[in-house]
Amino acid sequence: MSSGKFQRSQIVCTKTLYNYIDLGLLSIKNTDLAIRLRRSTKTANIKKHKKKLGTSILGRSISINNRNEFGHWEIDTIIGEKSNNDCVLLTLLERKTRNAIVRKIAAKTASAVTDEIKNIRNIYESQFSQVFKTITSDNGSEFADLSTLEAETDTKVYFTHPYSSFEKGTNERHNGLVRRFIPNGKRISDYNLNDILFIEDWMNTLPRKILNYNTPEELFEIHLDQIYSIQVNSSV
Repeated sequence: MSSGKFQRSQIVCTKTLYNYIDLGLLSIKNTDLAIRLRRSTKTANIKKHKKKLGTSILGRSISINNRNEFGHWEIDTIIGEKSNNDCVLLTLLERKTRNAIVRKIAAKTASAVTDEIKNIRNIYESQFSQVFKTITSDNGSEFADLSTLEAETDTKVYFTHPYSSFEKGTNERHNGLVRRFIPNGKRISDYNLNDILFIEDWMNTLPRKILNYNTPEELFEIHLDQIYSIQVNSSV
């Protein structure tokens, strides 16, 4: 039931009328409409993130998502005080075992991350790429040089889509465990090496229901033993 000249089904919305005017389907123009001129007629311009640090996560094997294979890691940083004179934490999380590596580095910079990755490489030496088959990172500037690993090792590096932290959600969730000890805003510089090692050890020795109540450390060591035993047998 309509009180005007048209049935409700015959009435179009205001936006449709404006579209007709823009398309030249009506004899009037926008300049004839005072209110229309106060409306924004610009098309929304959504800026795309143009920064590309390396291979997209789209290129990563789907099998990695199943967590059936050992050696696929996620990497992230945790900041403390929002300042330029505080340390940050570098965290790496192995997807299958949930074993974590937590390191305090000098700053949230590419050079600081690269230096710590070199330290980790020295620990595992020739087995590094067997322990670290892939590493998935976000697009933070501190990971700008992470792809150089592919030129120096057999490790593959992947990057999530911009603003898609859920694509490395395992690491993100475990960063929440670190926050139990280092709340937001607390200076990481105030925590010494033993403090950081305690946090890492607590995380890795915590039994998990998802791991059938095994600890990440137990499962991680089993895989390391397999890797190094193969190395020893092949050298005999």
